[in-house]
Amino acid sequence: MQATSGAGKPSIEALEQQLRALAAAQPPTCEVFAATIANNAVPACDNFGDDGFTAEETKLLYETRKIISLPKPQGSVTCVRVPVPVGHSATMLLGTREAITAAAARAALEAFPGVEVVDDVANNTFPTAREVEGRDEVLVGRIRKDKMSDRLWLWQVSDNLRKGAATNAVQMAELLIARGLLEIGAS
Repeated sequence: MQATSGAGKPSIEALEQQLRALAAAQPPTCEVFAATIANNAVPACDNFGDDGFTAEETKLLYETRKIISLPKPQGSVTCVRVPVPVGHSATMLLGTREAITAAAARAALEAFPGVEVVDDVANNTFPTAREVEGRDEVLVGRIRKDKMSDRLWLWQVSDNLRKGAATNAVQMAELLIARGLLEIGAS
């Protein structure tokens, strides 16, 4: 679920214009997205390829494969543009070599730098796009065992304007420096 800001400033302005039009009982104009974004979810975050997937979906699939060092993609991605200004969200079904409990996954995520677990469904506490805006942390919640397998489901939200490739690179470098695996020297 990708925030409108993922498509640039004109997309945020389009959302705001469409919301104003709807509030005034006027038909919204649709120039930026494939369909009206206000009060809607649009399952197209880029142009469609011959295979029916968008360029954004293909990019995310191969970026994920690269990050977790898989030779071939082990899943699929559907990108949906949602009417929030900031905060990309994802629901994920994760498989591990050996079965892991939701509690063990929660503990591992809580120990990971830059991740905050917000997961108390009994009290309706889970991460949302609204609460992640302006933060560098990735928020994770709704961690639970799949009903049909040993895999786990989780929900993840991050501020797409703050948390991206550059922030990730800096945070990885900081982690490597802290572990003594990378030295920054004067040149």
